[in-house]
Amino acid sequence: MKPYKIGYTTGVFDLFHVGHLNILKKAKEQCEYLIVGVSTDELVQEYKNKLPVIPYYERIEIVEGIKYVDKVVPQMNRDKFSAWNNFQFNVMFVGDDWKGNPLFNEVEKKFNHVGVDIVYFPYTKGVSSTELKQKLKIKEKVI
Repeated sequence: MKPYKIGYTTGVFDLFHVGHLNILKKAKEQCEYLIVGVSTDELVQEYKNKLPVIPYYERIEIVEGIKYVDKVVPQMNRDKFSAWNNFQFNVMFVGDDWKGNPLFNEVEKKFNHVGVDIVYFPYTKGVSSTELKQKLKIKEKVI
């Protein structure tokens, strides 16, 4: 039996890579049902000041196709407590690159009051959508 019933994680999932897959796989290993919030293009534009390379509806399709994912939902804001109100998960999975971030310090406090755990997974070193974009730019210049 897995330690959690309903798990939740979120991400942009732009230029889907093994780091994304690792988080989804590790999350599913710990929960019976995994809900994944995929950030909308508008949300990404709002907080990163840039649009994803892959449009939202394509990113949704990619994440839905991953065998570890039970349900995909739009993430239209960064309010994790609001997501908990909607989906009643008992654990949230996050990459450890967010640990100590003011946003997640606040989330941890709120979740403690309702019995929701946050599990931080190790960041997959050397792999990120930003790094992939940088490598692609370098290759474009070489060609």
